[in-house]
Amino acid sequence: MANYLVVGLGRFGRSVARTLYENNQDVLAVDDDEEVVQQAIDSGVVSEAVVLDASDETAIKNIIKDNFDVAFVCIGANVQASILVTLLLKEAGIPKIIAKAQARSQGKVLEKIGADEVVYPEEFMGKRVASKVLRPTIIEHFKLSNKYAVVEVLTPKSFIGRSLIQLDVRKRFEINIIGIKDKDNEVKISPSPETVIKEGDTLIVVADSKKMNELNRLK
Repeated sequence: MANYLVVGLGRFGRSVARTLYENNQDVLAVDDDEEVVQQAIDSGVVSEAVVLDASDETAIKNIIKDNFDVAFVCIGANVQASILVTLLLKEAGIPKIIAKAQARSQGKVLEKIGADEVVYPEEFMGKRVASKVLRPTIIEHFKLSNKYAVVEVLTPKSFIGRSLIQLDVRKRFEINIIGIKDKDNEVKISPSPETVIKEGDTLIVVADSKKMNELNRLK
């Protein structure tokens, strides 16, 4: 099992830490605010969190003795601190560092000094909100490559009561249905051609990214 270090317990850091912890991973969260750390423990975000100034080189070196595999630097609002912490973690030998940034210019600096991956939460959420407005029938999508994406689509009314073989979506819409999630959130993977679509089902499909808007036109 991998060991994870989460530096910064703002909204993004708490979300990262909680997700890791809920998936039974070993997580240590650190923040320089004692009240924030205590709240994270009391609310079950993580079981282990410490008050620490992550820009303190000595303190960081003491923490790194636990041999973390991945570190998340979640203090993007403080540019100077995020850069310093990323540099210290890199020098300490952590194999993978994922850093949060608010601007591309900040991200470029983080990459140059050792961040293996830079994420832009605000940019991602902005795109997601706009996509929901543009494609209201598409619940979620995950980009597989520059060409293809896995998409969750609300079942069009015209699909209800018909089998996959009757719908022939691969030929008609150039999409592949790889799963069906029912109203109880039970997922059937690789449904058979005889599977009948029911009201309340959500379709999990692989689609060409360029044709995402066509999915929104399905009625």
